Amino acid sequence: MRISLKRAIVFIFFAVACSFATPLGAQVAVLLEQPYGFFGTLNPTGHISLYFGRICAETPIKLRRCEPGELGAVVTRRQGISGYDWVVIPVIPYLYSVENASEVPARVDRNKVRQLRNAYHEAHLMSLGADLIPGNFWRGGWTGFVGESYERRVYAFRFETTEAQDDELMARLNSQPNRTRFSLLYGNCADFARTILDFYIPGVFPRNIFQDAGITTPKQTIFKLVRYARKHTEMHLTVFEIPQIPGYRRHSRSNKTATEALTTSVYVIPIALASPYLAGGLFVDFLAIGNFNPVPPHPTQLTPATLMALTAPTYSAENLDSASAQARSAAGLSETRASEAEAVHSGLTEIKVSHE
Repeated sequence: MRISLKRAIVFIFFAVACSFATPLGAQVAVLLEQPYGFFGTLNPTGHISLYFGRICAETPIKLRRCEPGELGAVVTRRQGISGYDWVVIPVIPYLYSVENASEVPARVDRNKVRQLRNAYHEAHLMSLGADLIPGNFWRGGWTGFVGESYERRVYAFRFETTEAQDDELMARLNSQPNRTRFSLLYGNCADFARTILDFYIPGVFPRNIFQDAGITTPKQTIFKLVRYARKHTEMHLTVFEIPQIPGYRRHSRSNKTATEALTTSVYVIPIALASPYLAGGLFVDFLAIGNFNPVPPHPTQLTPATLMALTAPTYSAENLDSASAQARSAAGLSETRASEAEAVHSGLTEIKVSHE
């Protein structure tokens, strides 16, 4: 009788665990990347990219469905990528310039970052062309999408999508010409993210002629996403923090909208002298959205070893751990610790492609 009772308890536990483990589709995250360095002082809007849990990189300019064990990829618009409009990079190299989470250093210096980036470039980015520039203060380049966490802190705003949506988006991006449309004011990274988000959530991310003079900024895009998610809890919007790896740069700074940058810096002085009415309008715009902080206090931090949380279902892992402990105790089973899983390969296959 006791053995039957133990078996029944264990069976119930596995049934509950399987029900929790059913994927709920939380597969897309908007990455809000903080500004850094001298350019970040002049233009403190930062950067924005999109992470996909079901979409991986066949090449840096071609998407495919992820295979089991892969952690997904980041699609981003950058300037100076041999005429391409966007690139796709596996999430671990995008953040850390390495292919396995176990290879991420705890602290870096300038030489280490350069070494890691160059190694990844030689292994996986040569198909983008021999004229691919690394980037500098005046112009972007490939170093802007390899090893982002050495430069700045990143916040991931994750929400649920369906497999059909991800497949359709993948087909669209693969079929459309991938030729640069970048412009700093009206074709920047936030404009690219806005068009992708509009595919998933139509009508929520239009260009606003009154806010930021029609310029789309990362913070403005996140503001609209958070505002929509508050009214549509079925999105299960979850926010994670991906800390900056210390040692290479000073800590990055908070993202600002265009009007916030103008009204909270020395730029406001010549504007007020030239036109007090314009300065007043910028201040009103700042009060409407600029002082809004989309990042909740104390978001969950993700380390290189826990990035799989971005693709995990929205159920609470703590609840599952609690159920597991109770079942083991009731069945009289000894408690064991599972060994840590080996780091997952980033999944980028080097394939020579011609310029589209």
